[in-house]
Amino acid sequence: MLQILLLVAIFAVGVVILYYGAEGMLHGAVSIATRMGVSQLVIGLTLVAFGTSAPELSLDISAAIKGSTQLAFGDLVGSNISNIGLILGIAAIICPLRINMRLLRAELPIMIAVSLLVLALAFDGEISRQDGIFMLAAFVLFLGYSYRAARQESARVKAQFKEEAEEATLPGEPVGKSWLLVVVGLAGLVIGAQLMVYSAVEAAKLLGVSELLIGLTIVAIGTSLPELATSTVAARRGDADIIVGNVIGSNIFNMLLILAIVAIIQPVPVSPQSIRVDLPIMIAFAVALVPIMLRGMVISRREGYVLVTGMGGFLAWQIYAGLQAAH
Repeated sequence: MLQILLLVAIFAVGVVILYYGAEGMLHGAVSIATRMGVSQLVIGLTLVAFGTSAPELSLDISAAIKGSTQLAFGDLVGSNISNIGLILGIAAIICPLRINMRLLRAELPIMIAVSLLVLALAFDGEISRQDGIFMLAAFVLFLGYSYRAARQESARVKAQFKEEAEEATLPGEPVGKSWLLVVVGLAGLVIGAQLMVYSAVEAAKLLGVSELLIGLTIVAIGTSLPELATSTVAARRGDADIIVGNVIGSNIFNMLLILAIVAIIQPVPVSPQSIRVDLPIMIAFAVALVPIMLRGMVISRREGYVLVTGMGGFLAWQIYAGLQAAH
C-alpha cells in the first residue's frame, strides 16, 4: 500500500512539473516565432515537436542501451497513435482546430509516407541498423525541407506580424528570455514525463504484462503527455497551428529520428502482431486525418470525440489482449 501511495505521489509531482514546463516552452516558442518571422506552424513542426519528443528520445535510447527494444518500439508506435487519437482529439474538444492548407499538401502526406515506410522496413521482422541509417538520412532531408519552407515564408510572416514583432523586441525585454523559457520548459517536460512514466511502469509491472504492451499503452501515453500539456495550453489560447504542427512534427520525429537511433544502437525485432495490427492501426489513425481535415478545413469537437473514442478502443483492446496473454 505504501509503495502504491508513493507512486501516486511521484505521478502527481510529474503532472505539475509537466504543466508548467509546457506553459514556459509554449510562451517562449511563440515569442521566438514572432521575432524570427516564422509562422507558428513551422515552430510547431520543428522546435515544439522536438521538445515534446524529448521524453521519447531520452527514454527510448536508454531502453535500447539496456536491450529493451520492444519497450522502445511499443512506446514510439503507441505515442504516434496517442498523438492523433488523444492529443488532437482533446485539443479539438477544447477548441475546434482550423487547418492550414499547407499541412494537407505537404506535412500530412509526409507523416503518412513515413508511417508506411516503417511498416515496409518492418516486414522482414526487424528494423535493422541499415534501416536506421536510412531513416536518419530521411530525417535530415525533412529538416532541410522545413528550413527551406521557413525561409520562403519568412518575409510574408514578418509582414503579417510586423506589429507583434516590434513589440516583442522592445529594449526592455531581453531577447534571451524567450530561449531561456524554451530551455527551462523543455527540461520541465522531460523531468515531468520521466516521473510519470516511471511511476506508471512500476505499477504496471505488478500486473506482469509484457514490455510491448507497457510501451504501447502506459509508456506511450506517458511520453505523449508533453504534447498533451502543450496542446491543451495552446488550445485555450487558440493556437491551432502549433497544436497540429506539434502532433505531425512529433510523429515524424518519433519514426525518422528516435526509432532510427534506437535501431542503430540495437536492431529492433518486430513481432508478427505489430506488423499485422499495431503498425496498421498507427497508419489508419494517420490516414483518417485526411477526410477529417478536408471536411471544412477544421477538426471539430465532434471529430475530436471520435478520435478520443478511437484511442479509447485501441487502449481497451490492447489491455484486454495483453491480460489474456499474461494468463
